[in-house]
Amino acid sequence: MNIIRMSGGLGNQMFQYALYMKLRSMGKEVKFDDINEYRHDNARPIMLSVFGIDIPRASWDEINKFIDGSMDFTKRLRRGLFGRKIIEYVEEGFYDPKVLSFDDMYLRGGFQSDKYFAGIEEEIRNAYRFPNLETMHLPDKLYQVTSECMEQIENTMSVSIHMRRSDSREDEELYEGICTEKYYEGAVQFIQERYPEAVFYIFSNEPKWVKSWVDNLIQSQIKEDMEPWEIQALQQRFVMVEANTEYTGYLDMQLMTKCKHNIISNSTFSWWGAWLNENQDKIVIAPDKWKNNVESDDIYTAGMVLINEKGRVNRTVKKDEK
Repeated sequence: MNIIRMSGGLGNQMFQYALYMKLRSMGKEVKFDDINEYRHDNARPIMLSVFGIDIPRASWDEINKFIDGSMDFTKRLRRGLFGRKIIEYVEEGFYDPKVLSFDDMYLRGGFQSDKYFAGIEEEIRNAYRFPNLETMHLPDKLYQVTSECMEQIENTMSVSIHMRRSDSREDEELYEGICTEKYYEGAVQFIQERYPEAVFYIFSNEPKWVKSWVDNLIQSQIKEDMEPWEIQALQQRFVMVEANTEYTGYLDMQLMTKCKHNIISNSTFSWWGAWLNENQDKIVIAPDKWKNNVESDDIYTAGMVLINEKGRVNRTVKKDEK
């Protein structure tokens, strides 16, 4: 039996469950360790239930067979004398084909590549279908705000922008200088050149900073001969989506999937928002680095437009690269 150690927020959990589905399609027995990363008070919630998914959970005894964590006296004594005997494999890089080779292993990693579920993409899409808002039993105010936003998204040339600031993450040096203001400005310009009527729906964990950025961007696009109504129309093309918390963030992802195009950050959350977008003509813009000093090509999907920290287009990912 393989055990996948679940970790992170919804986007990470979705990658880990996608690996589970791939391993199961290969005839392997797989369960999850949802204890070690989620037993602390400040742990992020496990959110896969929004898709109606009930993960197969490994028991503590099953987990301990791999991580040698039993509190039995004799085993604690042995660990004290000889050290811990751990049977685990830690993923190397964004895609590590060795992960798919095990039949009896404790697996740790992010598994952040569509290569892990190559050949079962349709099954993944079916697993990650959001229920209708009407069936979610949301509070009235949240339902009203979300349904109105979804209607606007479906009836405009909608583009999602996910802005996750690096200074709110651990290991800041891995993310610093990637999703810069210039990156987002270049991404917006790329879309506007192709779709002047585009309306940008902005999702962020730091709305105060984003509002300042939007104000500056709008000011830079205002021309001297613009009429007041033209300025107002420009302002209305940038919409902040602010209704959700950590526990209802899945609604943001659902709204992202409904947009015509997506500008993502180096975040698994917006990666999935773009991947689940079923628009055949979608443009997906991503930063040309996912982590500093880490080879990241395996996380990109065919057709993604990669823009660097200076706002310049680097390249478009081709099919034969995947």
